[in-house]
Amino acid sequence: MEWIRYKMIVQYDGTHFAGFQIQPNDRTVQGEIQKALKIMTKGLEIIIHGSGRTDSGVHAIGQVIHFDYPILLPVENMQRALNSLTTDELFVEKVAIVDTNFHARYNTSGKKYQYRVDLNAIPNPFKRLYTLHHPYPIDMEKLQNALKDLEGEHDFSSFCASNSGRENKVRTVYEASVVKDIFNNELIFTFSGNGFLYNMVRIFVGTLLQIANGLRPADEIKRLLAVKDRNEAGPTAKPQGLYLMEVYYKPSIAQSGTDYQESNKLGEQVQHELDHTVK
Repeated sequence: MEWIRYKMIVQYDGTHFAGFQIQPNDRTVQGEIQKALKIMTKGLEIIIHGSGRTDSGVHAIGQVIHFDYPILLPVENMQRALNSLTTDELFVEKVAIVDTNFHARYNTSGKKYQYRVDLNAIPNPFKRLYTLHHPYPIDMEKLQNALKDLEGEHDFSSFCASNSGRENKVRTVYEASVVKDIFNNELIFTFSGNGFLYNMVRIFVGTLLQIANGLRPADEIKRLLAVKDRNEAGPTAKPQGLYLMEVYYKPSIAQSGTDYQESNKLGEQVQHELDHTVK
């Protein structure tokens, strides 16, 4: 049997998922997609691989996954089938067929996250699952300057969950920025880098908000980078404001394979194969 490797960009509302990674007795993004694939293959277990984990309550605009499928199915058919078998919380945005050397996790060269903060005095019930409510004064100049101190290659031990098992905590942050959405009265933080430690972005935000509120000095980021102690940094911001926006791959990896639009010419022939070959 020749297996075909599919790469997908997946979007999801993480509110009612216990994170991305499959867990016993919990509803997860990985579990929901694998359940749909099992229906499509009439009982065959298909394991998907994500670019990384997201925690319970964290959302994704550009999560990348891959998996091997037992037959060639046109990309539109694959997308349509998965979207019809999952709830509206989860949507397959793009599908491609790639070379078997592509790996959604091990071939990543970086990621981009955003974090949204609602500054309105009164909580908006329609934002409570998608922003952090923070109705306190913000010094934008101090905040902008603190963000610049995060950029570059550093040991981010102070910004990593204490239960992380990773020994090497050196990462490079390419962008650490914030804009104010005047219309919605929100802060939108953007962080991109070659990799992120567990809870790193959420600890960034928790610390930065304290700096912007005047609870910490303007040069606090420099001190925290130097002391390399998680206990010295600010709180871990709540998960609902965090979004995985994009996953980066080296050009040679990202472009390996094809989206196989021409495979749709197979049409009913492939669907007939799915119905009669896979048991």
